Amino acid sequence: MSSETAKKYSSISKIYDIFEWPVEQILFKKLRKKAVALAKGKVLEVGAGTGKNFPYYDRKSVELTAIDFSEGMLEVAQKKKNNLRWDSLKLLQMDVEKMDFKDNSFDFVISTFVFCTVSDPQEGLKEIMRVLKPGGKAIFLEHMKSRYHVINIFLFIMNFFSTRLLGTSMLRETQKSIENMGFQVESVENYFFDVVRLVIARKNH
Repeated sequence: MSSETAKKYSSISKIYDIFEWPVEQILFKKLRKKAVALAKGKVLEVGAGTGKNFPYYDRKSVELTAIDFSEGMLEVAQKKKNNLRWDSLKLLQMDVEKMDFKDNSFDFVISTFVFCTVSDPQEGLKEIMRVLKPGGKAIFLEHMKSRYHVINIFLFIMNFFSTRLLGTSMLRETQKSIENMGFQVESVENYFFDVVRLVIARKNH
């Protein structure tokens, strides 16, 4: 991801949760819980941001490493970690497009509302594929371009502002990118028509 985008997120990190609180409570909280509940074993969360997912993990069955490219966002995530008293949680500043983990390191990878911002989605997905163990799963909760043209009109308008403010695209075709990378897509759940999708994908070998 670009350093400019990372700086933008760092600059708003202290107010980011406040800014997103309404949509988080009304729309996304339940979906985060559902996505995170699927993970167990050695888990990597990419684009962890301010740590919104941390409270929803089952600590008895999860060994979690969380990364983000923004120093400011990680500082907020560190406070959440401290409040949860989750000492074993590893927080690292790292870009999903270029991760420092060995091949076949994780049982699960979690990505929630991340690939709208990744500058090179294919490279990010390639890295996720690399660090997953054979048979491991990637859980993607992402918003993306709809199959409905009327909805895309609104997304196009939103995209005009979101790309300029935070480098966030509303028109990514993330599900197609996941499939093209060679993941076996096991299931897709659509929400808000199909703008938000929960995609469960497996690395076969």
